[in-house]
Amino acid sequence: MLETKSTDDLNAAFGDFMRAFDAFKEGNDERLSQLERRAGADVVTTDKVDRLNRVLDETRRVVDDLALKAARPHLGSPANQGPRSTVALQHKAAFDAYVRTGDATGLRDLEAKALSIGSNPDGGYLATEELETRVNRGVRNISPVRAIAQIRRVSGSVYKKPFAITDAATGWVAETAARPETSTPTLAELAFPTMELYAMPAATSALLEDAAVDIDEWIADEVQGSFAAQEGTAFVTGNGTARPKGFLDYTKVANASWSWGNIGYITTGTAGAFPASNAGDKLIDLVYTVKSGYRANGTFVFNRATQAVIRKMKDGDGNYLWQPAAKAGDASTLMGFPVAESEDMPNIATDSYAIAFGDFRRGYLIVDRAGIRILRDPYSSKPYVLFYTTKRVGGGVQDFDAIKLLRFSV
Repeated sequence: MLETKSTDDLNAAFGDFMRAFDAFKEGNDERLSQLERRAGADVVTTDKVDRLNRVLDETRRVVDDLALKAARPHLGSPANQGPRSTVALQHKAAFDAYVRTGDATGLRDLEAKALSIGSNPDGGYLATEELETRVNRGVRNISPVRAIAQIRRVSGSVYKKPFAITDAATGWVAETAARPETSTPTLAELAFPTMELYAMPAATSALLEDAAVDIDEWIADEVQGSFAAQEGTAFVTGNGTARPKGFLDYTKVANASWSWGNIGYITTGTAGAFPASNAGDKLIDLVYTVKSGYRANGTFVFNRATQAVIRKMKDGDGNYLWQPAAKAGDASTLMGFPVAESEDMPNIATDSYAIAFGDFRRGYLIVDRAGIRILRDPYSSKPYVLFYTTKRVGGGVQDFDAIKLLRFSV
């Protein structure tokens, strides 16, 4: 019954979104018609289009939230857990006792049996597999870059990856001709250290004493939003010090002078704006700056303010370049490529890199160290109980040719 209601709400919200988009197109068409007939659009019409643009963003946010809730599994449901080992059941029971009452005896016994040397009362205890899965899935759904990047799960503190900057030399040769020795590929080693990310939700004694509350689910819901927000910023603009290195923090060079280790860009030709005419051509130029091998899986990344500008653009046949998702939960598209909306991308301004495009799954790597730790703290903020929750995450560009930027400058 609840599932049916959730589906109905999602369908209704998606219907509202599509109606808002139709109203936006009608208003923007009127604005463009006024621009063609006279020097400028009517102020009332321009305000109407801007207002509809905001409504479109709000309805899209409602649809995304409902789609996320519909896809979220319930941790307490046996149907979603499948067969579980005795150790996993013991861990869940011991972890539940620790979170609710502070009794860590069960967790210490389990770690002693497993000869674990990484957990201790000062550093907290490993959370259950269900909680870790729920947090990671929730963060992936919320964090725009995590949803499109490649993710590696490791057990160590640093992930090292060799990468071929140049391929081995090859060539054609006659059947009986000599085979000259070919040059070997040039390799580079990329290191992705994992950094500690933390959140500290607070609970009341009444909540912890309520046996009907699924503690794993409660902690996961509390921390995943905070983790996603911090990660989202780091993956875009992080400086690599005590956090991942964002793709906008690498050295940026004009694409004509691109070399390994840098991120290439092209310019709009206009400071702080798209060109006054044929603005969409710059988006086409950006797409074709990316090599064909990456382009097929390309994704646009920009923030909501930039999206509001792009929504008004049309091609030469009068079709809107930006199109809404075909169904709830899918990404909007720009010229047929999916759009990832990241509020950590800069606004359109002079010399800003407001739009990125490329194959982020090949271009950007996120490294998750296995395990989420939780330290129960009933003393620091009485009468609340704090849960110091940590995970280790790293990230950085792994293929510098896969991501390109659009710079709003001459």
